[in-house]
Amino acid sequence: MAATASKKKGKVKLQPLGDKVVVSRDESEDVTAGGIVLPDSAKDKPSRGTIVAIGTGKLLDDGSRGELQVKVGDRVLFTSYAPEAIEIDDEEYLLMSEGDILAVIE
Repeated sequence: MAATASKKKGKVKLQPLGDKVVVSRDESEDVTAGGIVLPDSAKDKPSRGTIVAIGTGKLLDDGSRGELQVKVGDRVLFTSYAPEAIEIDDEEYLLMSEGDILAVIE
């Protein structure tokens, strides 16, 4: 059950392999809780996002594929140091292993 991330124009398709997933990072907040407006350079990149594509699963010792615990559309929390940033058509996506995902937000 693999899914591909594709742009609306249909030109770019990204199919992660194995236990890899592609995540679209959530936007960071422009204003702090105290009402201070943050410039782009001061914003923390959030460690949460939405899964846009998943791989086929981890290859097990017996040659079969282990099913991923996440699915396309899941909102997730992930480790901030793990993802590989990829830019496609001026949009940033993150490529990471399923093991780098800490939790699914429900």
